[in-house]
Order: sequence, then structure tokens, then C-alpha cells
Amino acid sequence: MDKIKSLADLKKIRDNVQSKIELREKSENPEKSVQIKVAMATCGIAAGSKETMTYFIENLERNGIPAIVTQTGCMGYCFAEPTVEITKPGEEPVVFGHVTPHKAEEIIQKYLKNGELVEGIIPVNYNSI
Repeated sequence: MDKIKSLADLKKIRDNVQSKIELREKSENPEKSVQIKVAMATCGIAAGSKETMTYFIENLERNGIPAIVTQTGCMGYCFAEPTVEITKPGEEPVVFGHVTPHKAEEIIQKYLKNGELVEGIIPVNYNSI
């Protein structure tokens, strides 16, 4: 462990520990938080899913939305990459296609904050896999 030489060093350690605790608490009860899964298979990465995932991670907290952002493999919607599955507590998952950082902002502001549906939902065409 590095020596603490200033108040800034101590605050940095505190923030790091708090973020780890928060992540652990969220992972124990994921059904109580918004869950966002970003498809990160080869086709998703090629279409820009890394930027989309980074955008969600950086902007959800700023908007006061408690969420767990994870990556997943192929969802089978290669034609609509980057794809994102969002599950609100107590609701069925919704899959959005062509989610750029701009579209991610629209999802945050309209769907997650206000419950408004936004364009780009991929319809479910099956009852179960």
C-alpha cells in the first residue's frame, strides 16, 4: 500500500473503497436496480458498443439513476448493433437497437427518468428461448 502523503491521497482511497462497496451492494440485490446489459460480441464492438457502454457508465450516476451496467455476449441482433437490454425493477426487459451515445442519452432522459418509450425497441418475436 502506498503511503498517504496528503488529504487528496486519503480522499482518493476513500472514493475507491466506497465505489467497491457500492458495487458489491448492488450486485447482491440486482433486482432492486436498473440493469443495463450492453452486447459486446465482435459485431457489437465493431459497431461502437464500447463507446455506448462507457457513456452509460459515466452518465447514469450524474443523472441520479442507480443502475448496474454490464456487458454480455451476442444477443442475436447483429443487424441492430450496438444493442442494449434494459430491465427496470419489476418490469420485463426491453432491448434497444442502434444505441449510440446520443441514443443512450435519449434513453436515460426519456425512458429511465420519465418512463417514456423511445424509438429503437427491438420487438420480441418469441415466448421463450
